[in-house]
Amino acid sequence: MPHPYPIKEIARQAGLSEATVDRVLNNRGGVRESTTREVHQAITDLHRQRDQVRLNGRTFMIDLVMQAPERFTTAVRTALEAELPSLQPAVIRARFHLRETGPVDELIATLDRIARGGSQGVILKAPDLPEITAAVARLAAAGIPVVTLATDLPASGRLAYVGIDNRAAGTTAAYLITQWLGDRPGRVLTTVSRGFFRNEEEREMGFRAALRAAHPPRPVVETTESDGLDATQRDLVLDALTRHPDIRAVYSIGGGNIATLDAFATLGRDCAVFIAHDLDHDNTRLLHERRLSAVLHHDLHEDMRRACHTILRTHHALPALPAPALPSPIQIVTPYNMPPVAPRD
Repeated sequence: MPHPYPIKEIARQAGLSEATVDRVLNNRGGVRESTTREVHQAITDLHRQRDQVRLNGRTFMIDLVMQAPERFTTAVRTALEAELPSLQPAVIRARFHLRETGPVDELIATLDRIARGGSQGVILKAPDLPEITAAVARLAAAGIPVVTLATDLPASGRLAYVGIDNRAAGTTAAYLITQWLGDRPGRVLTTVSRGFFRNEEEREMGFRAALRAAHPPRPVVETTESDGLDATQRDLVLDALTRHPDIRAVYSIGGGNIATLDAFATLGRDCAVFIAHDLDHDNTRLLHERRLSAVLHHDLHEDMRRACHTILRTHHALPALPAPALPSPIQIVTPYNMPPVAPRD
């Protein structure tokens, strides 16, 4: 892959030694295939952040670590890369550690590798597990601030949380479904990716509490353990629909919406109301096609800006805020107020 970058710059971007990068670039062998991929991905990232690479001055290297479906990690990455040039005079570069699923040990290994190699800050979306909390504590002990994104780890040593009030989002979803269903009977299906993400737990808590308070209360059926992926979601939803013929609406807490809609279509069933989260590329298309009723969205660009500003304040590159930041505003997007659909590359 042709590139103008010195080995030192590629090594910093990849989080590897200069010797390892040199072996990969000169095809000397003795390097794992995964390491070779990391080197080539680092060169790609440097191309994408070339304006930041050219700037002189103090550079802050941050790491974005996420476990989430590709549709969401892509949206977050795009938002972060779009915000980097606007953060001048600070020069911020980003390294990306993105995965859809996998053993928690691999995620912990990534965080520990960052702690050993150094970073000016970590933006993290991860499960709320004791092992992850301990890894965040090790980052904090190494002087690396951690900002949690979309889902919080309040018992960890994280510096701040950036995202929406997830319990309020669940309550909002219940309100919309109650209003749209009116007096029509029927259950509501909630789809959760994994039980160990705090944001999904809080959304479901707010949703169930609001439905219990409705008149009459509306029963809820839950599917979980899909990781928010279409490949695993479809069978779970088919099973729920078969067991409960009176399911009339869906609150998608964890994603997999294409598969959920496909399950309804397979059984010839109608979904009267479908509330989802985030205007990723799947949901934008589904909303444009009127297959979703509404999407609860928040401005990822603003979230990335706030996360970076929080990290910069830790390094005294920005003045401190007079008061803690509020959660990101929740936007209710319908087919009538959605942004135009952009073509995908």
